[in-house]
Amino acid sequence: MAEAKAPAERPLSPHLQIYRPMLTMMMSIVHRISGAALYFGMLLLAWWLISAAAGPNAYAKVEAFMGSIAGRLVLFGYTWALIHHMLGGIRHLIWDMGRGFGPQEREWLAAATLVGSVGLTIALWVIGYLLMGGPR
Repeated sequence: MAEAKAPAERPLSPHLQIYRPMLTMMMSIVHRISGAALYFGMLLLAWWLISAAAGPNAYAKVEAFMGSIAGRLVLFGYTWALIHHMLGGIRHLIWDMGRGFGPQEREWLAAATLVGSVGLTIALWVIGYLLMGGPR
């Protein structure tokens, strides 16, 4: 009768213990996190729209929160997540077209996504702040 062989030791799947973190890897993780933040940020938009339909008292509560330091910090984070996710999508679109796969190009695109998202978020908030009349 044939003897049953013990299963051969299978290699473990490489994970973070094997790979050194690279900027493109970190941007992939941040892209997923920003997508999740956008999901929950839609609750803010829904809250705002529902309160506008519910009347002046409900809208005043939302406006008070959005005007507070915590509310502005949440809105700033939501703006950054939106812009970062959009730029990450553009980066993936470039890759889908078969471009930007060289090692230096990948790192440059990842850095441009990060720097661009921070810069565009700050620029958008400064322009919005100035259009709203500056400090009140």
